[in-house]
Amino acid sequence: MGVLLRNLQKVVPLRRARLRRDVDMLRHILGVQKFDLGIICVDNNRIQQINHIYRKKNVATDVLSFPFHEDLRPGKLPCPLHRDELNLGDIFLGVEFVMKQCQEDSLDLHGALTVVTAHGICHLLGYRHETEEEWTEMLQREKYILSEYNRLTGRHLEPLMKRCSQDR
Repeated sequence: MGVLLRNLQKVVPLRRARLRRDVDMLRHILGVQKFDLGIICVDNNRIQQINHIYRKKNVATDVLSFPFHEDLRPGKLPCPLHRDELNLGDIFLGVEFVMKQCQEDSLDLHGALTVVTAHGICHLLGYRHETEEEWTEMLQREKYILSEYNRLTGRHLEPLMKRCSQDR
């Protein structure tokens, strides 16, 4: 199965091949290579619209995840009954939003997109951060994913997650 990667924004130059390689590496680390995954890169206007429609928050954000399988327990892989259920869901990356964060914090855009994508995949796999306990559990999972990613690539990425009270 594969990754559908769409770049629907024109604000930020994006190296899709690099992002695709990073997403494939994250899927390998999580053992979800057999599942399809959609990654859609959008600008601030589009991610704000989506956030407003689905979360009732009229602000731009870095990532929104829409799981194919609902009510997964964190860390449990879906058990599809049919071949057409081999899908994790879709992740919308607010590339313009992430770029502005990178400029403020002097971070590499493509590294930050990889971290944000890992966060989005965690959401597709049932992780949440609405409580302190959930936040801690999700942060631990992200740290593990990125430590494996760093080990395999020689990079030095870290989670960007803020405390649960700061709402992502």
